[in-house]
Amino acid sequence: MINLRTPIDEDAIRSLKVGDVVSISGYIYCGRDAVLPKIVALAKKGSLEEQGIDLKGAVIFHTAVSPAGVGPTSSNKLEIESSFPDLSEAGVKLHLGKGAISEKTICSLKDNNSVFAVIPPVTALLESKTTERELVAFPELGMEALYRVKVDGYQAIIAAANGESIY
Repeated sequence: MINLRTPIDEDAIRSLKVGDVVSISGYIYCGRDAVLPKIVALAKKGSLEEQGIDLKGAVIFHTAVSPAGVGPTSSNKLEIESSFPDLSEAGVKLHLGKGAISEKTICSLKDNNSVFAVIPPVTALLESKTTERELVAFPELGMEALYRVKVDGYQAIIAAANGESIY
């Protein structure tokens, strides 16, 4: 088990290999297909900071945040997977979700020293390891808005790192 605490530094990401099991603690961002294109647009405009968003060393969990908890959505949805390159360039080090991603996305992760990890869809378990929630941006999207949550021990498997993939 490799323990990662946010913000995650470049060397920690560089050392990860496909198949590594990681435990993630600290603050992470949660967003999916409705909000991630908006976050990409903010990054391209250079206005993330105005929204209180700091992606340096960040984790993005592909999920909505509901009263029932959090659980991964498919990371290969067009709006989600197309966000990987820009969000990685903006500082995201770990993209967290489920499902196979394309070779093009795997290459973009390598180019930006970022990784993709899969997490099992176990909402109840993840909820028990989520200790804080904060709505950060785009409240009109409801549970699909951008949230920052504090987590303690989310476990995931590295699925794409350094140009390699389990898929």
